[in-house]
Amino acid sequence: MAHADTPLHANTPCSPQDVDAFLNEAETLVARRGLKMTRIRRKVLRLLLESPEPAKAYDLLDNLDGEGSAKPPTIYRALDFLQETGLAHKIESLNAYVACGHASHNHSAVFLICNSCNAAEELHATSTNKALRAETEAAGFTMTRAVIEVRGTCRDCAA
Repeated sequence: MAHADTPLHANTPCSPQDVDAFLNEAETLVARRGLKMTRIRRKVLRLLLESPEPAKAYDLLDNLDGEGSAKPPTIYRALDFLQETGLAHKIESLNAYVACGHASHNHSAVFLICNSCNAAEELHATSTNKALRAETEAAGFTMTRAVIEVRGTCRDCAA
């Protein structure tokens, strides 16, 4: 369900097109790391993959049909797991989550968020990520991941 403060749509090119194939791939990736893709984690990932916009935790909770008495801590644990395994990103300023189809490699996410329509698009800013990694290493800091949010006007609103 969209709220007044949630984006109208998300153009996340890193989101896989074949949901079922990606869920199987994600299951294999998680197992290779010695972890388990529980029924709830899989369902939350499916909901993120099928969402046309970044999803808020409580909206995901509302859509966990048939998953018993899922409570907020359940959804947050699942979202934490998906973020830690690289299967999802959190867009902090929107307090919402998106699936990521690039879980096979560790990368930082750069989101372009439109001030007019709140659309969120993931940008593959390879040189930006390399520069950020180099600068954090130069500061003696070991970066594990970063989510960068850039506010502005999207191509649709600018047109």
